[in-house]
Amino acid sequence: MRGRTWLGAALVLGAQLRALWLAAAVEVYTAKEVVAVNGTKQRLKCTFSSSSPVSQQLSVSWNFQPEDLSSHEPVFYFLKEPYKPPSGRFKERVTWDGNIERNDVSIMIWNLQPSDNGTFTCQVTNWPDIYGTIGEVRLRVVQKVSFSEIHFLAVVIGSASVLMIMVVTAVIICRQHRRRARDRRREAADTE
Repeated sequence: MRGRTWLGAALVLGAQLRALWLAAAVEVYTAKEVVAVNGTKQRLKCTFSSSSPVSQQLSVSWNFQPEDLSSHEPVFYFLKEPYKPPSGRFKERVTWDGNIERNDVSIMIWNLQPSDNGTFTCQVTNWPDIYGTIGEVRLRVVQKVSFSEIHFLAVVIGSASVLMIMVVTAVIICRQHRRRARDRRREAADTE
């Protein structure tokens, strides 16, 4: 009977330690999808939370998976300082845009091209929190904003403006009508 008690206690303790271990993991947060215009720059935002204070061993890895699902490519690395890629499609086109004190490990990609369409991953380790989620951002590079989208936006903004003007005009007219009616009643009461 005593062996079963110890076994049960060990299992309970193991489950609690595992729950604590998972709770101590780094959580990474990114946008799910970002759309950018060809030839422009785009900030890929990545933030994190950790149960431990930011350590000197904090490291950040950004990688890229093209839409054609060819092999992953390194994009950027941070360990005590930012390291740009020495080669590859993002050489001279990616810069550090984060702030470690604010748990921000974002990067900026310049001169976007349609070949940059794909998924970017952001992974953070903050010793002793070495496990955690990996953030993913799907980037879509478009040629330009289409006329129909601009036209739709202009129609929506214009319609909202006209509606607001109509509401304000109606309120002013109603107030003036009430004021005149009140003045007429006062005049009628004064003459009686």
